[in-house]
Amino acid sequence: MKLMLNRPLLGLLMSAVLMVPNLLGKPLKVFILAGQSNMQGHAKIETFDYIGEDPATAPLLKEMRGADGKPRVCDRVWISSIGCLGDAYSDLTERTGKLTAGFGAPENKIGPEFTFGLAMEKQLGEPILIIKTAWGGRSLITDFRPPGAGVRTFNDFTLKRWKERGLDVEKESATNQAKCGVFYRHMIAHVTKVLGDIKRVVPDYDPTQGYELAGFVWFQGFNDYVDGWSFPDQRKPGGYDEYGQLLAQFIREVRKDLNAPKLPFVIGVMGIDGLKGDSTPPMSIFRTAQAAPASLPEFKDTVAAVQTAPFWDEDLAALQARMEKCWPQVDAKVREEKDESWENKMKHMAKNFTPEEWKRLQSGASNAGYHYLGCAKTFALIGKAFAEATLGMMPK
Repeated sequence: MKLMLNRPLLGLLMSAVLMVPNLLGKPLKVFILAGQSNMQGHAKIETFDYIGEDPATAPLLKEMRGADGKPRVCDRVWISSIGCLGDAYSDLTERTGKLTAGFGAPENKIGPEFTFGLAMEKQLGEPILIIKTAWGGRSLITDFRPPGAGVRTFNDFTLKRWKERGLDVEKESATNQAKCGVFYRHMIAHVTKVLGDIKRVVPDYDPTQGYELAGFVWFQGFNDYVDGWSFPDQRKPGGYDEYGQLLAQFIREVRKDLNAPKLPFVIGVMGIDGLKGDSTPPMSIFRTAQAAPASLPEFKDTVAAVQTAPFWDEDLAALQARMEKCWPQVDAKVREEKDESWENKMKHMAKNFTPEEWKRLQSGASNAGYHYLGCAKTFALIGKAFAEATLGMMPK
């Protein structure tokens, strides 16, 4: 027997379905972004105009701004972020809202999250949640150390340095071991907290819709890179192998703790100093160790290493380097004039550049080299690349 529905009844049923969109919707896509200061993001919003000065990136700037010229506010991307407020390196204060510029460190900056979210929204066309946990000055060998890596031991080089300084070796060992894994636990705890009450961050979320952990991006490394005590052979091949081993264990445990065994994982390989770092130790040695987990058979097609060196702005870096060399003479001049105000310093500094060079430096850089010069163009390209790599590993 056929079930017959009259037109008014059919219309009523269709209206009911449309009023509950999650009946036809997909699980909320959740992406986790984690790391240290460059995941926090130190590119000031004031450097956005610099993106538009390059014809190759001008279209990206249009996507980053709304019709009013202000940073775009995403309609379908929400974010929960901790660890990004100023210099509070252990900060657990949460910021939430629809994704826009200003979720860097602090609110007048961006990190990779902005263009990552923009790219995901454009490609997926569905609701997205970003959970960002990033703290400046944190290492993988200690602070983010995965619990399964075991108790940290200290090499002979470190023990020798402690003794030379008259320090108690047992006390120093205990103090450092107590720091191990603290920020790994902060990270997992916050992700778990957000996932336990998604509606608190995404007001329109319907639990019947569910969620899907769709990707994890790791952008960290500077504190391990400059730690000559923990990595005394950093200029020799294999000098940073322990970092790569710890990162592989980190991936395994993140997947285990979040119950996502095939979670797509992106490693942002440190690109400070640009492409020359590919052949110059210790940077070349560190990059090799960072990217190593992506080539392990167990991570085939689910872990990708994204090289960020191609996004380093060589011209801007050269201008910044010249500026650093000029500081002694500028400082001497303003002391002579008995006017050490910032305005007077900048007046004398500008004399070392052509007007065009000075304009480019002022519009493009807002921080130091270890923060990719605080250049929004660089961070925008990095975030986009992270999104593309993640999309490449997600089920079609």
